Amino acid sequence: MLKTHSLCLYKQKPAIVTAIDDKITVSLADGRDVRVRVKDIEILHEGPIVSLAGLEDVKPDLNVRELWELCLDEYGAADKKLSLRDMAELAYGEFTPASAWAVYGLLSGGVYFDGSISAISPRPAADVAAAEQKKNEKQLDSTRRSAYVERLRSGRVDFEEDAQYIQDIAALALGKTERSRSLREAGIKETPCAAHRLLLEAGYWKPSFNPHPYRYGVNLVSADAPVPPPPEKERLDFTSVPAFAIDNEWSADPDDALYFEADGSGGGTLYIHVADPAASVRHGTEADSEALARGVTFYAPEGISCMITPEALPLFALGLSETSPALTFKLRINPDCTIDAVDIFRSTVRVTRLTYADADNDERIAPLMELSSRNVEKRLDLGAALIEFPEVRITIHGEQVEISPQKEYKSAAAVRECMLLAGEAAAAWALQRGLPFPYITQETGDMPGVIHEGLAGSYQLRRCMRPRSLSTKPGLHWGLGLDIYSQVTSPLRRYTDLLAHQQIRAVLRGEAPLDNETLLLKLGTAERATLAAARADRATVLHWKLVYLLDRQDSVWDAVLLEKNGPRAALFIPALGMETSCALGRGAKDLLPNDPVKLKLKSVKLAESLANFVLD
Repeated sequence: MLKTHSLCLYKQKPAIVTAIDDKITVSLADGRDVRVRVKDIEILHEGPIVSLAGLEDVKPDLNVRELWELCLDEYGAADKKLSLRDMAELAYGEFTPASAWAVYGLLSGGVYFDGSISAISPRPAADVAAAEQKKNEKQLDSTRRSAYVERLRSGRVDFEEDAQYIQDIAALALGKTERSRSLREAGIKETPCAAHRLLLEAGYWKPSFNPHPYRYGVNLVSADAPVPPPPEKERLDFTSVPAFAIDNEWSADPDDALYFEADGSGGGTLYIHVADPAASVRHGTEADSEALARGVTFYAPEGISCMITPEALPLFALGLSETSPALTFKLRINPDCTIDAVDIFRSTVRVTRLTYADADNDERIAPLMELSSRNVEKRLDLGAALIEFPEVRITIHGEQVEISPQKEYKSAAAVRECMLLAGEAAAAWALQRGLPFPYITQETGDMPGVIHEGLAGSYQLRRCMRPRSLSTKPGLHWGLGLDIYSQVTSPLRRYTDLLAHQQIRAVLRGEAPLDNETLLLKLGTAERATLAAARADRATVLHWKLVYLLDRQDSVWDAVLLEKNGPRAALFIPALGMETSCALGRGAKDLLPNDPVKLKLKSVKLAESLANFVLD
């Protein structure tokens, strides 16, 4: 029977019933009075009790396990249900509010007893043994974890002993989660940088481990969706026309080949043959969806993850087989390097592969290089910004990092200009036909009043560049000096190029291309993946340069001053292909942009992606 001054249970806490009407008023240990429903409370003892003070002071005659053994011996065989009074009298010798609350505390652990307050039964011995083992293991784990957290605080983590706990730190360092229980309990800031630093200090990760692709969600395993061979029909036989795939000597996926047939007046016909995976990778196929999710082929010093399965490369990459299927862009070039006419068709080509070094000394490439030089001048006259920084190549040999400068080749510039001409021509071709197409635009930047020569000038131009935009609306690309532009020459490496090919091929097949809305959705997905890959690439390149510098403390490097900004300066180290900044001392106040300086490496913070240089 419900009475005032009874001891009750409310939200697993003791309370006293102080008033009974349409609702029940209970008084809590913190002095608050709360009105509750009857079903919200359970009566532990009818009282009377006027205060909750001292409720915890009563001591049992038996511990909970002894109580369970007694109950099991006395009542277990008969499966008798015990009341709270029965249990209190067994454990304490009397049933009072204090003993009722104490017994409830013994029972609430769930290890030794089952049931409700009015019907309690001892659990079977086998169940108790299992529960005790689980409880002991939990207590042991808690003890071990406390010791682990203490080691974490003091920087003495043993990654072998602590492997089961340290996984949440690795997950944070890899960008798989935004929280780490371990770091939080140790009072360490929960950031990927802090997690990375700790894992390095503990020896859990070697310095060579690169977490950055994981942080940006880049898939490091190549696509594996099957791609069928391209259909043979409806291709023009161009195997008798020269075609040169010009690239670095380490390139394994050539996707364009060139030939310029000069007409003697400064103009001529430019053939740009491009790999044709869109012949098989059509919209909505598994291979298309996989390429779309990746956005690009991801190139890292430690390996390549291909946007399209590597098994398809022999089918489509130009020059890997005796003949190759291609999508050919035939451009009629005027003497002033403007494009007079564009024809696009499917072809079969026989490609000769050349390295840049070979092409620079090959008379067959000379017309291309002459065209390239004139096209650069044309674009500069139209306001293009030519940005050139020395580049390096990073290669990994086990745990060793090698950084070597990349030589500048005239043929590399020729390839670049032909790619721009192809993008300009394809965009104009699509616009003329009202074809929904991936156009690339760039707004005009705020140019400085005076532009320096050399690296300092390239630095100025790059800083005033606006972000490019990818949409289905054509427009100016200021940085390239082009009124209209797209990218179509790397469909094996860039999804947006593949998408452009799919649209072109739909027209060539007489099929309906993707509508504007569908195209925009795919462009958005591809661009997000591409931006993530670009960020991962920048972070990866810097990571390997820092790994290279780890054991080169106090090494001295030739650098070029790019810009002074108050007491600090931006500088470029050509041998590393690396920008950095450092403080300028008083003796450096007369330094000017493009002046050479010497930098000394003072420290490398791998987790923070920082190298600290000072003027030497």
